[in-house]
Amino acid sequence: MDAQLVLMQLLSGVALGAVLIMTALGFAIVFGMLTVVNFAHGALFMVGAYAGLFVVERTGSFWWALLLAPLAVGAFGLLIERMLIRPLYGRPADDPILLTFGLGYVLIEGVRLVFGTQGIPFATPPALVGVVNLGFGFFPLYRLVVIGVVALILVVLWLALEKTKFGLIVRAGARDPQMMQVLGVDIRRLWLIVFGIGIGITALGGVLAAPMRNVSPEMGSIVLAEAFVVTVVGGMGSLFGAVVAGLLVGIVVSLTSLFAPEMATISMFALMAIVLLVRPEGLFGKPGLGV
Repeated sequence: MDAQLVLMQLLSGVALGAVLIMTALGFAIVFGMLTVVNFAHGALFMVGAYAGLFVVERTGSFWWALLLAPLAVGAFGLLIERMLIRPLYGRPADDPILLTFGLGYVLIEGVRLVFGTQGIPFATPPALVGVVNLGFGFFPLYRLVVIGVVALILVVLWLALEKTKFGLIVRAGARDPQMMQVLGVDIRRLWLIVFGIGIGITALGGVLAAPMRNVSPEMGSIVLAEAFVVTVVGGMGSLFGAVVAGLLVGIVVSLTSLFAPEMATISMFALMAIVLLVRPEGLFGKPGLGV
């Protein structure tokens, strides 16, 4: 096997992993803070892709889509949390699961009514078309940009959580929400903000992935499965686990597609099964939160 081909496939795996990180990050944020398994996650990812397409068609700018689509879908996430999720706090875990599962279908059918059932191509921004010579092969420029954007988002998110007062409150609220309420923190408002941020990040992932995938109402089903696998492998609620697992799953899928293409689709599920056999709580999950 040509070493250059393997290196290119590894880099392809990192690019795929970057997309998987974005699919799983919002899922992990919402579960880590609110302990809500959001089964509308894939549908909201899809809504983000369509919102990005809408902005591009109106403004002609992919960069505006990267900014406006996550803000719009994140604001929609605030409404979802306030009107639908909040009344279910304190009730059995099955209730928000069933609600978000149904919400996902409502969003998918709504998009079908507005945009039709056929997939819509999302053109790569003209400035990002082409390939880059990396010395060991040529790699699409857009995928390198996706890796860079995801890395930047992760740095900003880390700084926000680790170096700001808001991040301190979020981390403390995730560990002991009752104590934070005693200290005067409006924990419901905090949950609202975190849910909106999680949904906004999910929508941003949809915009970034759109030029690499056809935008269609069904794209959310695939994304939900990917996000679930990455989150479980990394550990439910662990943001660091979602990052590591996203890269790991991306590389595994990419290398499997090189050596055994027919096994590429199921390789991520095989990886999840192996991880759960060794660590039921996932690579970086806490005991009691494993699946």
